[in-house]
Amino acid sequence: MLLWLLGAALLARAAGFYLPGLAPVSFCEPGKDQVPDCKSTIELFVNRLDSVESVLPYEYTAFDFCSEKTLKRPSENLGQVLFGERIEPSPYKFEFKKPAVCQKVCTRTYDASNPTDKAKLDFLKKGMLLNYQHHWIVDNMPVTWCYDVEDGQKFCNPGFPIGCYVTEAGRPKDACVVNSNFNEKDAFYIFNHVDITIHYHIVEHEQLGARLVAAKIEPKSYENPNDDSPDCSGGPKFLKNKYTGVFKIPYTYSVNFVEDKNIRWASRWDYILESMPHTNIQWFSIMNSLVIVLFLSGMVAMIMLRTLHKDIARYNQMDSVEDAQEEFGWKLVHGDVFRPPRKGMLLSVFLGSGTQIFIMTFVTLFFACLGFLSPANRGALMTCAVVLWVLLGTPAGFVAARLYKSFGGEKWKTNVLLTALLCPGVVFADFFVMNLILWGEGSSAAMPFGTLVAILALWFCISVPLTFIGAYFGFKKAGIEHPVRTNQIPRQIPEQSFYTKPLPGIVMGGILPFGCIFIQLFFILNSIWSHQMYYMFGFLFLVFIILVITCSEATILLCYFHLCAEDYHWQWRSFLTSGFTAVYFLVYAIHYFFSKLQITGLASTILYFGYTMIMALIFFLFTGTIGFFACFWFVTKIYSVVKVD
Repeated sequence: MLLWLLGAALLARAAGFYLPGLAPVSFCEPGKDQVPDCKSTIELFVNRLDSVESVLPYEYTAFDFCSEKTLKRPSENLGQVLFGERIEPSPYKFEFKKPAVCQKVCTRTYDASNPTDKAKLDFLKKGMLLNYQHHWIVDNMPVTWCYDVEDGQKFCNPGFPIGCYVTEAGRPKDACVVNSNFNEKDAFYIFNHVDITIHYHIVEHEQLGARLVAAKIEPKSYENPNDDSPDCSGGPKFLKNKYTGVFKIPYTYSVNFVEDKNIRWASRWDYILESMPHTNIQWFSIMNSLVIVLFLSGMVAMIMLRTLHKDIARYNQMDSVEDAQEEFGWKLVHGDVFRPPRKGMLLSVFLGSGTQIFIMTFVTLFFACLGFLSPANRGALMTCAVVLWVLLGTPAGFVAARLYKSFGGEKWKTNVLLTALLCPGVVFADFFVMNLILWGEGSSAAMPFGTLVAILALWFCISVPLTFIGAYFGFKKAGIEHPVRTNQIPRQIPEQSFYTKPLPGIVMGGILPFGCIFIQLFFILNSIWSHQMYYMFGFLFLVFIILVITCSEATILLCYFHLCAEDYHWQWRSFLTSGFTAVYFLVYAIHYFFSKLQITGLASTILYFGYTMIMALIFFLFTGTIGFFACFWFVTKIYSVVKVD
């Protein structure tokens, strides 16, 4: 099993970025494009702008940059729309292997006395103050800004800033530290020129032409004495905070081509990913998690083989009822252990939704490991997860119905409706409120009305009917056969010590699973809120397996201790024990917000916590379901080998 997992991790590392079905594009010099399917014009696309200081992304056109009005936008998948990606064509176009110097794109003129122009200029200043970043795309690859960081290492950022701000005290913020000439107090410096370097690799043994393997950019700022015919000269272009009058911004670019024989097309993302942190930390985290798993596995094995084996052997050798009455511990509660729990309807609904989330997560991560959902295939991860969730209504309905029937429930219509509508409804309501805030702020992440209707259609026209089908088969099937009969009169539970009371057990149960995932969680939160690329799906799949094992074993251990203390209410407790990991996740997300992020503004803060609540709910159902089924298997197993008259 472990070898197979390591193989999956290595496969993800090796093959993660040659995406099946994503064909390379060949480029030729102008006039030499007789080769079929060989382009000579390189188009540059622009994506939404985002910031680590704000959760609100904005479309490229919101900032009044040079834009291409006539061309049609590329179509976007559901995942891109949900993440607020808005890819548009741009006026930046160049011929392959034709260098250009200081080409004018457009000039924007603002009159500070005109309210419309002033609003545009203020919005641009706000973008620079919050360090909003451009995201440009060439040949489906991010255009990167590479710069030196400590220890002589290079960091390649798949985005570059609009500009930067120098405070009234003369302290440069963000990107203003890169140039000592950015020294005007209380002024905004605009990056109105870009030097683009395109690296290409000539294909030798296949058809003629070249393939693009990297696109790098260096943002610069030029005053340009003559705004209408810029020559990329003069000092940096800045705008005083309290400027009045007419202000012109000429936008220009230079492009250069470099042949690179070392990088192949299939591994062209590597230079971005290698500059991202922390594979060694990942291995440390995995080893740390494996130690926890080994410790827990040892404990569970010891209970199973030693204690239980000895108990069962002794219990089965007894001849008289008197002997049995002298026994104590988990064997005494055999007549109550399968007694239906209180609020069985709600528990069965949670378990149905949790099963849906578990299968969705497993399949999505498996596909990601095989390289189908790499960063090159934008929005694929989210699209895959949503489509799988919709199609997995049947197992949700089946599990909820089957467990509800075993709990002795008879209100099957209510059960089906709650399974189909309760948890998805809570997530959708939260998402809808977040969408209203985004819409009010004019953000590109606000979902269009058409997409909202499409998601509701997926939910009500596909997911709900599939849940009904699953529930029909779940109720039709004979109830779950328990290994022991349930007594008519409930047994009284003796006074419990502090450690076997419900709350301390539940709080302790979540610590170990959270310990296995918190380092991985840091990278996932970084990819969501700090806009770093997440590509380590091999590691994530390993951590997913470790989390499942840890949740199962921690719950089984605590379940055994509670049964030994003659407390047979294990159903809700097993769900909440591993589900409590989500509470630790929530606490960690709050710590991450205050210690790692520089998010400002009320809307951004509400959005952060709104989306975090959705993640915590999904994680709660996911981990709780693992804990319940592990405990259910354990209880069924140990009571099936006990001889009961």
